[in-house]
Amino acid sequence: QVQVVQSGGGLVQAGGSFGVTCAASQDIATFRAMEWYRQSPGNQRELVAEISSSGNTNYADSVKGRFTISRDTSKMETLQMNDLKVEDTAVYYCKALVTATYEVWGQGTQVTVSS
Repeated sequence: QVQVVQSGGGLVQAGGSFGVTCAASQDIATFRAMEWYRQSPGNQRELVAEISSSGNTNYADSVKGRFTISRDTSKMETLQMNDLKVEDTAVYYCKALVTATYEVWGQGTQVTVSS
């Protein structure tokens, strides 16, 4: 059974940078993809970034050029967030898309950007 644990997050001023990491209990390169979602109060959870098993990345338009998803080790990946905006404030969730029908979510991490 795959387990996913997130770390990072907190409070940062607008324009600052922050990284949140996701550690899996198995080699993430064997998963279909690793994804980051975020959810702010009153809004639906939205896909922010993803990295496939082949290393291809995809980003939401709202974060392109500011956020970077990368695999750090065989079991850890990071979402690096730069030039943060107040509207980036949300709970960020890591998701391991292990197979087409098996996904595992992280516990969620609050990121708050102050003006």
